[in-house]
This record gives sequence, structure tokens and C-alpha cells, in this order.
Amino acid sequence: MSAEARAPHFVRSFERGLAVIRCFDAEHPARTLSEVAQTCDLTRAAARRLLLTLADLGYVHQDGRLFRLTPRVLELGYSYLSSVTLPQIAEPHLEQLVDRVRESSSLCVLDGDDIVYVARVPTRRIMTASITVGTRFPAHVTSVGRVILAHRSDEEIEARLARTDLRPLTARTLVSPDALRAELRRVRRQGYAIVDQELEEGLRSVAAPVREPDGEVVAGVNIAVHAGRTLDSLREDLLPHLLAAVARIEADLRITGPARAASHDTGTRRSSSSRRSPAPRP
Repeated sequence: MSAEARAPHFVRSFERGLAVIRCFDAEHPARTLSEVAQTCDLTRAAARRLLLTLADLGYVHQDGRLFRLTPRVLELGYSYLSSVTLPQIAEPHLEQLVDRVRESSSLCVLDGDDIVYVARVPTRRIMTASITVGTRFPAHVTSVGRVILAHRSDEEIEARLARTDLRPLTARTLVSPDALRAELRRVRRQGYAIVDQELEEGLRSVAAPVREPDGEVVAGVNIAVHAGRTLDSLREDLLPHLLAAVARIEADLRITGPARAASHDTGTRRSSSSRRSPAPRP
């Protein structure tokens, strides 16, 4: 968020503290003070104060020159996960789906211009980056992101395309706004999305939208496979099982009611025109 766009209530020091927490990841589980300062664009003095404050609060552990996150940071995500019903409803259906297809499956929601994994049942690692609950990817290059975006209003899609960085992640990534518009229209018509190695070479995925009882798309479920599996196999062998699993999730949602906090989308709010009746299942 640019300085000009910040509201008067914006607390810059809090933003910096969260940036320090986020700078630790699977590739960088431990960082020095200098690395934290450089990664977060902070002075060494500011980075030191933030790290020591987080250490005092129990979120960071210092071991000599290195700083690491502690398990206490999981509390920050637990409040969200414990307040939602959708991941809890979906997880047994994801497990059943994975048992049948022997491929990994995940439930994702839209947050800003990213999709966030809120439930996942893996089988084997097929991506360079390890995927866990909380992992984020740009929505427009993922199958699960596209099935959610495709059911937003045309106005919202245009707004998102105008602000999205369409840089290629692989040689296959769609980077043309016209091509993305056409793809989202196709996804909306057919009721599912397939992405072929646009996020990462060697990775293909198929996804279907999850709708609340009023027809509004609140999430998506995907199956991710190695590119050795053909696109025809995704459509013929995996898609029917995926759609059946989504139908079971939606049936449970009709019993439990709307999925609380299923999506914390910080992008353009959905208008009534984006609530569409369920697309025909192929």
C-alpha cells in the first residue's frame, strides 16, 4: 500500500512488525539482523527493535546472530481458522477425494489478488515450493483462482486486470489481458478451470468453484498433478471426482448455512451482479 493511499489511522510500525514476521519462510527459516533489515527495507536499528519486541512477546527466538520464528506465531492464524466453518466442512471430502484419485487436493479462498490455501490434503510433493495452509499464489495463474475470479462481475474482473502484474512465471503463463478475459469467460461457461504449467513448470491443476446456498462462489477446490499426466486425463479421470466432492461440500453447506469468514477478499467487493446461478456441470 503506497503512503498516499494510507488512511489516517494507519499504524506504520505495526505494518513493519508484520513484515518482519512474514520475511521468515521455508527457504529462510533463520535470518540475521542485517538480512531482516534488508528484506523488509528497514534500518538496522528499526529491525533490531522490532525483532527484540517480537522476542519479548514470544514470537521470535534469538540464537546468537540468528533469529527464528517460534511456534507461537501459529496463534495468529488459529483465530482465523477456528472461526471458519468451510475448511472444517471441506476437509473430510478432500480426504475422500485424495483417497480416490491419489493426487493432492486443496481448498482455497480469495484474499485481495491472491488465493490462500485454507485446507489441504497432500499425497506427494510436486512443486518446488512446499504448500501448506496459509500459502498464497497470484489468483490469475492458478486454476482455483480462476474459478473464483470467473464468477465475479465483469466490472470487478476489469478492475483486477487493470491492477494485476501479469509478468510471466513460466513460458506458458497467460500475460495478455485479452487472453485472460477469454479464459475466464470459458471457465464461467464450463464450470471448471484447468491450468497447464502457468504457475510452475511441470505442474498441472484442475479446479471447481464452491458455492454457498445462494449461488455465490466463496472458494474453490483443486487437484494438482505432475505434467506427466495428460490434460485429457485431468478432464476424464479427475474432474468427475472433483465435481462430486464439491457437490458434497455444497450439500453440507446447505445444512450448516453460509460459510463464516470463508473469504476475506480485500479487493473490489462483490456486487449482486456477480452472484450467478450454478453453471451446468459437464
